[in-house]
Order: sequence, then structure tokens, then C-alpha cells
Amino acid sequence: MSPRATSLVEEEGADVDGAEQEGAEREGGAAESDFCDLKCASLRLTVAQLKRLNLSRVLPTDFGNLTNLQELSLSRNQLSGEIPKGIGEIGSLKELVLEANQLDGHLPENLGNLSNLKRLCIFLLDRALKIHLSTRLCTENINGVENFLEYAFKHSIDGDMKINYPCIDCSNKYRRTRDEVQYHLLFRGIRRDYTTWYLHGEGDSEEEGDSEVEGDDDDGMLYGDMFDMIKDAYPQVVCGRESSGNEPQEPNGDAKKFYRLLEEVKKPLYPNCEKYSSLSFIVKLLHIKCVSSWSNKSFSMLMELLKDAFPMCERLPSLNYEAKKIVNDIGLHYEKIDACKDDCALYYKEYLEATQCPVRKLSRWQPNKGGKRKNKKVPWKVLRYFPLKSRLQRLFMSTKTAGDMKWHHEKHVNDGVLRHPANCEAWKKFNQIHKSFAMDPRNVRLGLAIDGFNPFVNMSIKYSVWPIILFPYNLPPWMCMKEPYSLMSLLIPSPKGPGNDIDVFLRPLIDELKELWEDGVCTYDASTKENFQMRAAVLWTIHDFTTYAVISSWSTKGNFACPCCHSETTNCRLRNGYKICYMGHRHFLALDHKWRNKKSQFNGKKERKTSPKRLSGDDVLKQIRPLKPIIFGKGQKKQFLEGHGQLHNWKKHSIFFELPYWRTLLLRHNLDVMHVEKNIFNNVIGTITNIKDKTKDSLSTRLDLKEMGI
Repeated sequence: MSPRATSLVEEEGADVDGAEQEGAEREGGAAESDFCDLKCASLRLTVAQLKRLNLSRVLPTDFGNLTNLQELSLSRNQLSGEIPKGIGEIGSLKELVLEANQLDGHLPENLGNLSNLKRLCIFLLDRALKIHLSTRLCTENINGVENFLEYAFKHSIDGDMKINYPCIDCSNKYRRTRDEVQYHLLFRGIRRDYTTWYLHGEGDSEEEGDSEVEGDDDDGMLYGDMFDMIKDAYPQVVCGRESSGNEPQEPNGDAKKFYRLLEEVKKPLYPNCEKYSSLSFIVKLLHIKCVSSWSNKSFSMLMELLKDAFPMCERLPSLNYEAKKIVNDIGLHYEKIDACKDDCALYYKEYLEATQCPVRKLSRWQPNKGGKRKNKKVPWKVLRYFPLKSRLQRLFMSTKTAGDMKWHHEKHVNDGVLRHPANCEAWKKFNQIHKSFAMDPRNVRLGLAIDGFNPFVNMSIKYSVWPIILFPYNLPPWMCMKEPYSLMSLLIPSPKGPGNDIDVFLRPLIDELKELWEDGVCTYDASTKENFQMRAAVLWTIHDFTTYAVISSWSTKGNFACPCCHSETTNCRLRNGYKICYMGHRHFLALDHKWRNKKSQFNGKKERKTSPKRLSGDDVLKQIRPLKPIIFGKGQKKQFLEGHGQLHNWKKHSIFFELPYWRTLLLRHNLDVMHVEKNIFNNVIGTITNIKDKTKDSLSTRLDLKEMGI
């Protein structure tokens, strides 16, 4: 080894600095140095910086003798050959840099034993690679990558010998050769949520479920997915028996419905029809009706025309009512619940047969206007309620989703990154408090979203419909918020929004949620082929800031509008703008934060208050229980709870606190970020670009800023 290289190596932990600078100064005219003569056994190094020295030939094989070495940098030389196995024996090594050389061959397997290694940078096979975790070079990971490559290329249908590579950075976006994919997976790691290799052939040839009805194979091919739909609706009914675990049982009431639907599927739409059965044809027509927004009358007219034009279709119904009756047993139904004109109450349970509102004694029915339907009673309002139990059961009954309903427990990655609600503190806190619920991962966690919209194209028409949708968070993140798994629970009709009276319409859902929490419902799990008692809980609600007041019962207007600061909200009334301004956001900063002492950028005052205490569910109940409840209904005189606007901002007793677990939730209400971002964007851009009627820069605003010392 040349004296120039030897002078850069010092004993007893001396840091070898200056190599890069000296090498750069002599890089142009320096001759290549031989590195293989270095005797590692005689050195006791902790740091070796040997960059840009034109070192050549192969690396010494006795690197393992450098037992104290922590950092080794040999970048930008002309080293060749394979990386010696001795490097993998340096247990104290923390950083290894070998990039910009001419090394080839394979990585030593014992590199995975370097438990202290934090940084590795190698130039191998003309490919620069960097990793930060030595555990990816362990034998198990290397074998796993090889198994993945064998499987992926075996099932590759393209002839270019390239596949998508699911590393953390590229995420299946690009196609590369086997060597490139191998190094990406080894040094960057595979996506942890990519457990089913659906882009690499897995799932293309899955076997069908075990529970098949004898003699249905040919018919299932002819009539599409109708057999699968019926079997998912009644999975426990197979060949006249109900299966619960491994023990056969006598058929229950569902068996009759199952056999009737099975007969409907087997009967063709007309003689010798091989494509449609009467049931599959009706289901497809009803689907088109829903997607295209046909009226019931137009659908009945179409059915009459089809029956008249095709007399051979004897089993085709002639009315919309008859078609719905046929498919009702599949579970595609909802309940209609009449409501009072002024939203005082529902004609539900004890008031099911009532003809007058129990609060204001108003008639249940609209005045009869005569005509053809003069004898028909028409209610003022009709609430559409979609029972939740059957829809949650269907997620477990279906062979396509039953396994995914346990994803949050079996497959989700808990690495400190918020990818799924199961990673958040509210979910973990709920599991700690309600351990009996958390014991069975099949118990369903739900999120409730609500907002109003105008269903008509003409926005000048003032009409508001309020759907309430539930999201099953048991599913993986790429499924739980998608349309097929969004469960509409209520459809609240009203020319105006329900406002404070929304609790009246929430009554059927709250009652069912209490049953699902306390008793549960017997459900068949198609993935394990057994029955279990399914329970469900709503973890939080999702809405905009206006609806926050309606759902949480805390008014978002007035002096105490902030639901986080509650009665400690800092507010002031603008003298010129005649609005209430909230400037207490610096409460949440650290006590020594520099912004607390700034005046002119904020409200002209230093901030000395600390952040307010977050109200727990018990704190809320302690405040509202002594207050007299209000009477619901739009015809009532405007009511306020005692102390409203002075001691608190509570508008009513929230119906959600009837759920036994609601007071224990860490996070009961969430704001829809989309609305917040839109409003802030509109205000900021409107002010900056001075858009007429959109800008907030006005004379009164400037006068208020001047008065506040801003």
C-alpha cells in the first residue's frame, strides 16, 4: 500500500479526516494505489475515511479483524471484485460506504448480522443503493424477496421480463427487470400493506367456496352472480340444513325463503332462455331504475310494456310493487317511518298507530285534495330507515368481504404511522376501556357521517335532504370509505334542514345501535363458517362545523363558539364589523413560545393564558344533566337551556349520550377537513385578489384592525 494511503490510517480511534480534501487536490495526477496489501490485523481503528484515493484491486479479506471499527468509507475509488465476508464480522460497524467503485458479485449474507449498522451505501452492478435498516439484509428477508420474485415472474403474463415492484418508494408504479426489483425490495423494503400480491398473479385462480348447492354449477354459469348473491344472503342454509360450526342443525325460517329464491333463479325468463332467469332480470331492471332515477310509475309502465310485448315471459311482474316484493327476501329493503310536519316526533313504536302528533296534536296526514287518490292518506313527511343489522351481517355473510372484516386486527401495520383509524389513540383507548368488545375482532367499529344537500339540479329550489352514512372501519383503508361499503342508515327529508330536531330522526338508529352494543346479533362468518354474536359501536361522527352544533349540541355561534375552549373561549365584539372575533388560539402554544409575547401581529396583547382542559364525556354529562330538556319541534317557541350564552353554549341534551359507551370516547366528533379548507381558501384568495363580494378587506375591517393595534 502506498505511503499516501497509509498516512490516512491512524490507531486507537483517531478520526481519519482530510482524506477527501487531499484526494481531491491530487485526484488528477495521482497514480492508482494497491489496496490489497493492507494488513487489517495490525490496526485498531474506529473511523477510516479513504475516499477519492484511486485505490484499486480487491478489498482485503481480513476486515473482520477490525473489531473496533465503527465507520468505513471507501467511496469514489476503483475497487473491484466481491465484498469480502469479513466486513459482516465487524459487529461494531455503524456506517459502511462503498459507492462509486467497480464492485460486483453478491452481498455477503452475514451483513444481516450487523445489528449496529445504521447506514449502508454500495455501488453494485452499476446500481447505487442506500438503506438505513440492516434488518432488511437478514437471511429471512433475502429468502422472502427471492420467493416473491419467483412467484411474480412465474405468474407474469407479459413477455418483457419486467414486473411492477412494490417497494416503499415506487409502490407498484413502475416496471423493472428482476435485478432492479430485487435491489429495490432489499434496500428500500416492500410496502407493508401489500399482503395480497394481486398485481403479481395472486387471486387470479382462487378456488370457489366450499359451500355449494348441488346441481347449481351450470345454472350459476348461465345466470351470473344470482346464486352467489342468494348464498351470501343465506349462507347457513345449504341443501335444507343450517350450518353452525361443524354440527348440522334443523332448518330455520330462512330456509323457506332460500328455497323460494333458489327456485326463482332456476326458472328461465322464457323457455330456452340461457342468459337470464326471472329473478336476475328483475334485479338488473331495478338496478337500472335506481341508477337512472326512474319514478315508480314509469317503471310500472315499462314492466307492463315488456309483459305485453313478450308474452312468453310469464313470470315477469307487471308492477313496481310486485317486482320489489320478489327481491325483498334478498335483503334489499328499507322501512318508511312517518314524521310530524314540524319534526316534533316520529310515528314509531308506541306512536305507530297514532293519527295525531303526540306533542302538538297536528294531523298525521296531509289534507285530502280530491282527485283519483282522494281516499289515500299521505303523511306530511316520511323518514327512510335502512336497518343496520342486516347490512352488517351481509359483510360477514359474503365470502368476498368476510375475511377483510378482520383486517384491522390481523393485517394492519402498527408502526407509528397513521394509515388507518386502528392506529389512532381514540381507537386504542376504546379497546382499553371496553376489553370485552375488543376481544373479538369481528365486532364492528363504525364512523357516522352526516351532511345536507340539495337533490335537485335547480339550486334555486330550497330543499334539503340529509343522509346519514356509516362506514365500517374493520375493512382496510382502501375499502372502508368506498361507495360499496358506505352504509346509508337514514334519509331525512325536509324542505329545511332538521336543525336541532335531528335527534327526533336519529331515534331508530340510536335504538338499533344500543341493541347492537348490549345484545348483538347472531351472524354467520363465511370465512370461518361459524356463527358468532356480532356487536357494533360508533366511534365518532364526521361533519362540517355548522353540523357540529347540531350533532354535538354545543352551539358554534355566540361568545362560546369554540367547542375546544368551551366556556373559556376568548372573544371580543368588533366595534365596526359588528361581529364576534376569537383570538385565543395562542393558548395552545408552549408557555415559552415566542409568539406569546408578540402584540402587533395578533390582537395587540401578550398571551398569558394556558390551554383549556378538554371536556371528557363525564364532564359534559355533569354540565347538562341538571338542565331541563327542551321540547323538539319547529312550531315551538325558541328554547334555550338555562345559562346558555353565559355559562355554557349547550343547546340540548344530545341523543348520542344514550349510547352506553359514548361518554368514554376520547374523540366524539370530527370536522370534515374539505369544508374547512374550502372556506379558508375562498377567504384568503378572495382577499388577496380583491374579488368583489369575496374579499374581507373592507373599511370596517381596517378600522377594527387599527383599533386592535394590528
